[in-house]
Amino acid sequence: MSRARTARRIAAGAAYGGGGLGLVGVATVGLVLAEVQFAKRTVGTGLPDPPRADGLYGSEFGGPELSPGPLRMGMLGDSTAAGLGVRRARQTPGALLASGLAAVAERPVELRNVALSGAMSDDLDRQVGLLLDGGGPVPDVCVIMIGANDVTRRMPLTQSVRLLTAAVRRLRLAGSEVVVGTCPDLGTIEPVYQPLRWMARRVSRQLAAAQTIGVVAQGGRTISMGDLLGPEFAANPREMFGPDSYHPSAEGYATAAMAVLPTLCAALGLWPESDRLDVSRDEDMLPVAKAASAAAGEAGTEVTGARGAWALLKHRRRRRVPAEELPEPATAGPAGAPGPAPLQESA
Repeated sequence: MSRARTARRIAAGAAYGGGGLGLVGVATVGLVLAEVQFAKRTVGTGLPDPPRADGLYGSEFGGPELSPGPLRMGMLGDSTAAGLGVRRARQTPGALLASGLAAVAERPVELRNVALSGAMSDDLDRQVGLLLDGGGPVPDVCVIMIGANDVTRRMPLTQSVRLLTAAVRRLRLAGSEVVVGTCPDLGTIEPVYQPLRWMARRVSRQLAAAQTIGVVAQGGRTISMGDLLGPEFAANPREMFGPDSYHPSAEGYATAAMAVLPTLCAALGLWPESDRLDVSRDEDMLPVAKAASAAAGEAGTEVTGARGAWALLKHRRRRRVPAEELPEPATAGPAGAPGPAPLQESA
């Protein structure tokens, strides 16, 4: 059975009830997840709570009292969204994305991060409530990163997708654009060995593809987190992963943020030619399930709905400019958090 077909089955099960794990048997999945849990215990976390990064970024573009006021951004999800493993607020993915969005929009961005370390998709309803039920303005855009804990704690994939879809629907009905970073590739966890590493990768990609189908159906966009993200993590695990060998380092979060930022800007109409296909980058319009399957296997790939059962498969990912090419960073956000490095087209 193809990955696209498996993703359709999981997404259909999320929408209508029922459904299973597709190609991966229950006994095999239990073995995989036991190994992943062992890996997590082996590396241990022992990490302090992530720093709070809420606040105004890009204040050089004007204060909150100036019209049209700041863009409002919400950050939801698990420890990856919260920024577990870094010491400074400016190193968290929320701060990096808010700074980057402010630079592109030339407008301040007010960030509120309600992500929770250890969260599964069943916590998203609470997190959405924190953003929407306080009587304040609805976020212009929300970024969700979720899924890894659903896999390692054996939440049925159909339930995981159903909970995420409900959260996206609620945010979209409130008027917020939504970008979802899909389930990362758990096959990159170093203490997980073959053949279980291959199986962990397979389950993760099944969930990521099914998440994409559900999110796109609600008018959201997804960006594949894959192996967080791409060859840098595979080639430089000591640099890209933090001290627990499970969560990204500051460099790893920066790499992930640079992959999400173009899609975040495109969701708000701030990216030039945001939804035009670029055949030179192997972009295409595909049936949603095929686009979801392709994205799950290639980190940094965006899927956004086009028309009917079709979706755009976009490769918006940019590389960071080497440090020697960078100008002095502008200050932005709480405690003078620097903005992210400028972006260039990938080679």
